[in-house]
Parts: sequence; structure tokens; C-alpha cells
Amino acid sequence: MGLLILLTSTLLCSYFHPGTVVDAQRLFTLREITLTIEPSNDVMRGTNVTLRCKAPVSSSEPGLRREYTIYKDNNLIYNKTSILEEILYPLGEARVANSGKYRCEINIDDKPQKPSQAMKLTVSGLSKPQLHLNKFVVKEGEEVTATCTAPGETGSFYFYIYEDSNEIKEKQVSSNQAEFKLRFSSVNTRRIHCTYTILIPPDSVKSEESNNVNVSVKELPITIHLDIDPENDVYEGDQLNILCKVINFEHSHESVRLLLIQGTQILSSGVTNVSHSMVAQANDPEEFECKLEMGNVVKTATKRISVIELFSAPTLTMSPAEIFEMENMTLTCKTEHYASERIRKDELIYTLDPSQNTHNHDRKGVFSGKSKSESNYTCVAEARGIKKRSKTLTVRPKVFVSIPKISVVGRAVLGQPVKILCQSDSGSLPINYTLFKDPSEVRTISIELRSQQAVFDVNITKPEDIKKYICKASNSHRHNNSQHLLSEKLNATVIVPPSHAVLMVVPDFREIYEGQHLYLLCRVDGTPPVTFKWYHVGNNLPLYTNTSNEDNSRYEVPTVSKEHSGRYYCEAFNHANKVVRSEQVTITVQMVLWKKALIGGFCLLAVSVLVVVCVLCFRSKRGKRDGAAELSVKPSSPKSDDSLTVTLTHNTEVYNADKDAALLYDGTEGRVTNGVRDSTASLPADISNRSSYSIPATV
Repeated sequence: MGLLILLTSTLLCSYFHPGTVVDAQRLFTLREITLTIEPSNDVMRGTNVTLRCKAPVSSSEPGLRREYTIYKDNNLIYNKTSILEEILYPLGEARVANSGKYRCEINIDDKPQKPSQAMKLTVSGLSKPQLHLNKFVVKEGEEVTATCTAPGETGSFYFYIYEDSNEIKEKQVSSNQAEFKLRFSSVNTRRIHCTYTILIPPDSVKSEESNNVNVSVKELPITIHLDIDPENDVYEGDQLNILCKVINFEHSHESVRLLLIQGTQILSSGVTNVSHSMVAQANDPEEFECKLEMGNVVKTATKRISVIELFSAPTLTMSPAEIFEMENMTLTCKTEHYASERIRKDELIYTLDPSQNTHNHDRKGVFSGKSKSESNYTCVAEARGIKKRSKTLTVRPKVFVSIPKISVVGRAVLGQPVKILCQSDSGSLPINYTLFKDPSEVRTISIELRSQQAVFDVNITKPEDIKKYICKASNSHRHNNSQHLLSEKLNATVIVPPSHAVLMVVPDFREIYEGQHLYLLCRVDGTPPVTFKWYHVGNNLPLYTNTSNEDNSRYEVPTVSKEHSGRYYCEAFNHANKVVRSEQVTITVQMVLWKKALIGGFCLLAVSVLVVVCVLCFRSKRGKRDGAAELSVKPSSPKSDDSLTVTLTHNTEVYNADKDAALLYDGTEGRVTNGVRDSTASLPADISNRSSYSIPATV
């Protein structure tokens, strides 16, 4: 019985599709859940919109309760429990804020069911914003309250306030109204309007412009007065008295600040009255400003004065223009012009900074001394309390060039371009290097950067020519003929490329015997060190390699043998990287005399033994054959004239026997003898089977 219940339960579970629920109390199945938007998914602002969620359920019991939940953009907005197959959720007069994606979910007996498909609602059109101001005529800096409203709209808002066409403020709020505090700092009539934007993630919708409201801004009865004494014919060093004040000032709750400004520098500050005294300077800004700040209201008064230069800034010069260390130099400080109507020339006092290592001449502004190292000098001109400083003069005493050194860059190879370097260890740039060959000038190179080198390209045709080169260095026209600026003569080795390679054999290659010492001597013409290589034709690898500080070298074979026969040659090269090869030499290793004699004796002995053996063999075979002959006899017929045929081998001596010798027949062995030596004769096979034989008269 238990097995039957289990089987029935399994069949029921496999029969009902997803959305079908079976429990101990009731059985139900949800066909489909749908969400519709009425009257349409796209509507205009103010349309009555209704969301309809429908969930038809088949149940084993009537009155099945359903829990409906409606979401907008994944946020729960409505929840209701009902036994009806559908519910309605009215949105009323739709607004743009109602735009979004909606879906419906249903829960039966605490079992969530598959939700409906999401439906998108789009509401078009925003209400026109309305702007209200609490004042339409205000004074400078007076506060105005502006209220911007979005009638009937909901959602998240951004409100914007515009002055003419320029945005001046913005504010984010969650209600459909925003309030702004405005102040206007200048006299004029302003046109104010507002707009708003509703946020519908991920987008936003902007409204049209509101109504325009005009605000008239009246000027405050305040006057700013700026007075400068003196105002005309002002010279450097004159005392300036400046007064800045506010006239018709009315008490205000706003913070008030009065500033006196010259260029970017604030000279003084106060509330309603500011004064300042200063010495006029020609290089100071010419404009003075008196500025009143009261809240966001700003009022200013400006004046410009021209300050006449009492004397010009001095210039500092050096002579001579080119100096070397420890040479005398003269520094001159001088002003180009001065206001003769105010000062005399002798009122100008000049000083040098720094003053060490220099002294002042009787003439004003002239200083002399010795140049020791790099220094920065400035001079100061002073008259009637006005000091002016010259631009900095940097004195860099040049260093005499040291005696140059001459050398070869890399290696000097005969017949190839050679690079000669001329270089001094010290000396100020630029330095001129000149290369000479004997008394003749080859070329001059000017070096202006430390990274440069004076490298001369020359051709060497004779090894001794290398010692004829000398160079000179100069960095001053006043020392061109100084002998101590000449280098020593170039001392370098000229590499002569190898040539005329010769391979010699010791002993003479025609008299080389096994077991001897063999020397292969290779010699070239060229500059050592020379690298020699010996080769045996047929082998690509060298037999021996040796680098020698002489023009020759040797390869030794301690004990030669037949394998050393063949053709040999040698190669040689030096730092000129030129390889020369000798002619090939053929070497034949001969056998020593005692080996030749020994082999000859063995050969004679072997021939003698062979001859003896052959003779003995021949005699032995001949003894066995002498007198042997086999006879072939045909069987006798009843006729009496049957003849006997005797066949003799051609090798038997029976043919050579004496014709007069009588033939003897040995009936037992079937042999015929001539009385001298037996010879075997072959007989026909059929004769041996006969009982009688006949021998014809002629054999």
C-alpha cells in the first residue's frame, strides 16, 4: 500500500508543469501572469493611466488568495492581497515622473510565482514653470527672493535661475518648488526667468522657460574719492601722499571694506577712510585704485600717475671682451641718462658687488682687477635715496689650452685611411687644432663642444711618414705663435699588411723518409705580430695555429708516416686583417732503405718457395698419370670383322711413344702399354660388358 501511494505521488509530480502546486490541502496551477498599461504605453501628460495585473489560477478549492506586488524600476510601489484574478492600480493624471518600467509579481500560499514581463510607460510633456519674486525694485546689494514652481509635477528636480540668458544659480530638490536668494551689484534692469529638469534615470527631461520677471536695480548714494599729491611732474624719489575715502556712506548690516591698491599690491585698508605715503619709483605700476566692498556691491575709483625717471638703471661692461685667468680686466658701471633738472652727474655714486679683488679708479664707476675664476658682478647706482641695480655680468676667465697630445685612433695600416687625434687635457672652448706634416699645414678643426674631437683623416704611403705629423692647439688669437702649444711628433707603429707568404719544408721535400722530423716553415713580409695557420689539402681545419712576434713560424711533425703525404700550404694575417696564402707544396713520404731490403728479401724468398712448391706439385701429378690409358671396346657381334677401338687420352705419352714399340693389352685392367710407361685409355662403356674382344690390326 505504501509503495502504491509513493508511486501515485511521483506520477502527480511529474504530470503537473511548473506553476502547478500540489499539497495536502489544495491543488492549484497558475496559467500566466500579465501586466498591461491602459490606455497605452505612450501617453501625454495628464492622461489617466491604469496598470492591470492579471493572474488566472485553476484551483481545487474556490477563493484562493493571491498576493499582488507591482514594481516600478525595481522599486515596490503597490501591494495587495485579493481572491480576484486581476487587480487595477490607477496612476491618475500621469506625469513625466511616472515614466519607467513596471512589472507585476504574484505570491500564492507563500510560494512566489514567475513574474510578468516588464512594460515601459512613457509620459511626454512637462508643465510650464512659474517664477515669483518678492521685490521688483531694489538697491545695489539688496536681497531678492525668487521662487520657481513646477505645477503638478513630481519626482526629483533640478531648478535653474537665469539672469538675462546666463545661468546664475541651480538647486536640487525633491519637491516641485525651489527658492533662491539673489543680490545684484550693479545698476541696471535685470530680466529673470527659471527652468527645471526632472531626473528619470538614466535620463532627464527639461522643461520650457518660465515667465520673465524684470527687476530694477537702483544705485546706492555712495561716492568713492581718491586723491594723490603730487599728481603731476612726479620724479623718482618724490614723496606721494594718497587719500582714499567714502562719501555719503549709509550704515549697512553688510561687511564693509575699503582697500587702497597699487597694481596687485594692497597698500592699505580700512572702513571709510584710508591714507598712505610712499616714495615714487619709476618702475612701479602707474595705476592706483580705491575699492569699496560691501556684501556683493563693489565700487571703485582709479587714478594714473606718470613717474619721471631720475636716472636710468646702470649697465656693467668688461674690457677686454676676452680674458684669460690672472689677466687684468676693467669693469665699467655707467648710467646712460639722468634728469639734469633735478640732479648733477657727480651726485651719482657707483658701487660694485662683490667688491673683492677689484679697486676703484679716480674715474667714477670704473673698477679694475685680476680675473681668477668665474664670478658674477653687479653694480649699483645711487642718488637722492634712489638705488638702481644693473643686470648681472658673468665673468668667465678662459683657461689657456694645454699642450696637445697627438695619437692614432685605432690602428694605422699602410695603404688605408688613418685617423689622427689631436687633443688637449684642458683649455676653454672654442679650441682650434691644426695638423702639420713636416712644415706643411694639412687642416684645421675648431672644437666648440666638449663632446667633439679633432680627428684628422690622412693616408700613409710609407711607414716612416707617420712620424712627420705634429699638431698645434690654440684658443686665443694672442697666442697663435707660442711654441709650447705644439705637440710632439706622432709616435705610432704603421702596420704593414702581410705579403709574399712562402712555405718551406725541412728536410728537402724530395728526401723525406718515414720516422723523420718534418718542419714546415711559413714566412711573410709584414708587421708582427703575425698569426700563422698550416693546412693539409683535404682538411678544412688548420693543422696548427700560432701567433708570432716575428715574420716567420714553424709547424713540426715529430715522426712522419705515409699518412703525412699530400699537399700543404700556410696562411698568415696580422692586425691589418689581410690574409695571404702560400703556394702549395707536395710532400711524399718515402720508405726507409732497410724496409725496402727486407721486403725485397721476403719477396724473393716467397717467389722461391712458390716455384719449388709448383715444381713438386707438377711432378707429383705427372707420376700418377704416366702410362695410364682407358680403353673403350665395343661388344663383339656375330660378324668376324668387328674391330676393336682403342681411345687414348691426349695427355698420355702414348702419342709420343716410339712407333716401333709394341702395344701391350692388359686384359684385367683394360690398359694398353707401349712397353715404356703405362697410359690410361678410356674405353667405350659397352665393351666392358662383352665376353670377347678383338683388336684391329691398325691402332
